[in-house]
Amino acid sequence: MPVDYSDIGFEKEVGENLRCAVEETLGKHPGVPVDPQVVQGRSAAVLTEAAGPADLLVVGRPGYGAFAGMLLGSVSQHCVQHATCLVLVVRDGGR
Repeated sequence: MPVDYSDIGFEKEVGENLRCAVEETLGKHPGVPVDPQVVQGRSAAVLTEAAGPADLLVVGRPGYGAFAGMLLGSVSQHCVQHATCLVLVVRDGGR
């Protein structure tokens, strides 16, 4: 029997996680304007579309999926190839 997830507030939970991540990264009083948004869709397509008017798109280094040794993950690769602005891929210093 399929599980019904319709009553779970995924968007609210993801939004709270995003708010916490931004606060942790920039502090409680960021020096740059931030407009956190929760958007449904394929990560690569959503990021490149949102970055359209931007000067710079910053994406994180890939997770450890099927190809752990890759220099770029599929989302980073797509952004580098298709974004209309500069793209910076940041590697987590702890890994």
